[in-house]
Amino acid sequence: MPVLNSIAALSDEMATWRRHLHTIPELEFDCVKTSAFVVEKLKEFGIDRIETGIAKTGVVAIIEGREPGPTIGLRADMDALPIEEATGLPHASTHPGVMHACGHDGHTTMLLGAAKYLAETRNFAGRVALIFQPAEETGGGGGVMVEEGIMDRFDIAEVYALHNAPGNPVGQFHTTPGPIMAAVDIFSIDIQGRGGHGAMPHETADPVMAAVGIVQAIQTIVSRNHYAMDDLVVSVTQIHTGSADNIVPDSAWINGTVRTFDPEVQKMVIRRMEEIVAGQAAAYGVEATLDYQTQYPATINDAERAAFAAGVAADIAPTEPEGGREMGAEDFSYMLQARPGAYLFVGNGDSAGLHHPRYEFNDETAPYGASFFARIAEKALPLPG
Repeated sequence: MPVLNSIAALSDEMATWRRHLHTIPELEFDCVKTSAFVVEKLKEFGIDRIETGIAKTGVVAIIEGREPGPTIGLRADMDALPIEEATGLPHASTHPGVMHACGHDGHTTMLLGAAKYLAETRNFAGRVALIFQPAEETGGGGGVMVEEGIMDRFDIAEVYALHNAPGNPVGQFHTTPGPIMAAVDIFSIDIQGRGGHGAMPHETADPVMAAVGIVQAIQTIVSRNHYAMDDLVVSVTQIHTGSADNIVPDSAWINGTVRTFDPEVQKMVIRRMEEIVAGQAAAYGVEATLDYQTQYPATINDAERAAFAAGVAADIAPTEPEGGREMGAEDFSYMLQARPGAYLFVGNGDSAGLHHPRYEFNDETAPYGASFFARIAEKALPLPG
């Protein structure tokens, strides 16, 4: 079955919703205008049970089917990014320095489209929990919603989510069983040396050279401490030190990110980074302190639910059921830790990349995503024959 006819008929209306949301991007947990718009639409659709204030601005709405049965969760993220928009579109952000550069306006729209359809048809046995989540980009809003008890409170048995994929054909889905997105960690290293005149380096304990040595050594974690067929990224993204060409500074600071799928690999990285920082500090005669923070865990699809979701998607558009995994991170991981389910990607066409100031969600994608959410509900909660 391709895009549902009644959802296809909603295309222009969904585009209007999405473009309105695009004008009012909000950060982290402060999705006040966005969640108010969501609640307004849900009420228009005739959805009576709407719970607000979860994870500050999160929303969960319940649609009752025609017969009793279990509850499945469908999740969309709502937050934006601290990026100055450069699209020049008529519906560009009206909030300076903030834009929907990741398509969460589109994700919210797709779930709203499915909500309208499901509220009108109710061709399922059980309940659908519509989860509109803040703070995916930073803050771990998905984890906060889980901590605040949404899975037990709404008796959610399994949960599903979508993310748009720039560069893939519009509407084409892909997913994979097991890990689909990586765990993300961040690290910083403070180096304290002894500064002095650049012409007299022998009188200093140079933190610049120590920083260079540490950064080079960190790269050997991937190349020499890790099995090459497993996925691991260690990226140093910042080095800050110095103020003039003739001064050896007192200190330096290093920052970066680590992406893993396997907790054992993550433990190895932490251990080796601690050893490297201590060893290099001793070698260069400086003091160095590692601050390593684990962030979102890996997003791990339940194999059975991923296969089921791929089958549902394949009825709508071309689908790769084992389409590979990515080193980006997602806080839907917390929901998949709490309940079995699956995370999928849907093609956004030839758009700018995610987190780019010229990125734009493709409104042609929305009917595919909305149809997927709707069909997941109907297939997972079939009415008695």
